[in-house]
Amino acid sequence: MHGVKRTRLSAEALAAHRKKEEVKLKEYLELTNDVLTKKKAGDWSHEALNLTTRLLTANPEFYTIWNYRRDIFTNGIFTECTPNDINDILNIDLGLTETFLRLRPKVYWIWNHRRWCLEHVPDGPEGDVLGWKKENWAMELRTVERMLDADARNFLAWDYRRYVLESMPVKKPESNELAYTLCKIESNFSNFSAWHQRSKVYTSLWEKGLLDKAKNKDEGAKPTWWPETQKPSLLIPFSLRIRTN
Repeated sequence: MHGVKRTRLSAEALAAHRKKEEVKLKEYLELTNDVLTKKKAGDWSHEALNLTTRLLTANPEFYTIWNYRRDIFTNGIFTECTPNDINDILNIDLGLTETFLRLRPKVYWIWNHRRWCLEHVPDGPEGDVLGWKKENWAMELRTVERMLDADARNFLAWDYRRYVLESMPVKKPESNELAYTLCKIESNFSNFSAWHQRSKVYTSLWEKGLLDKAKNKDEGAKPTWWPETQKPSLLIPFSLRIRTN
């Protein structure tokens, strides 16, 4: 980096560092071999699951191991669990993958595993069938918002947000998403991911007949922060006019 003085390591320090890296690589390759051997043998045990946790912690981009982890759940562990146990296990995996995302927010396979977890949340106890699902999907939306607070241009997080909003058992009003995207745009006008999300919401409202497209184009109001000398784009209107008739 510019302005940062580099420290030249001694020959002894370089040799020690190289040896340490060689040990780490050897351990990683041995762990990989152990996990793939268990996968080939159809091992669905808790021991195999723990090994996948170790390997994915070292390399969360190893999609083959994510697939194996899910097979362990469906073919082994879940077969001996109650619905409550399954919900608890899935919540543990959601917590694990959130930890991974903080370090590797643009690894697709982490987001993909979260999808799988949410889609396998069982029905809740009698009298509250959607209880666990509503709780987990609501928490997932908050997780995505934390990720977008950390990086408002993370296109994987925006795509995943659309998936969450579409999949929630109890849908959020689309006007909420207009407010959310406006907040992101006000923070950074060149956030094209937020603009894209906003345009998709308007398109949805137009298609449902909840928004008068022609009227909105002609009468789109400027937000308070918009420069007086510049007209808002007619392609992406800023005001929401819901039909009442």
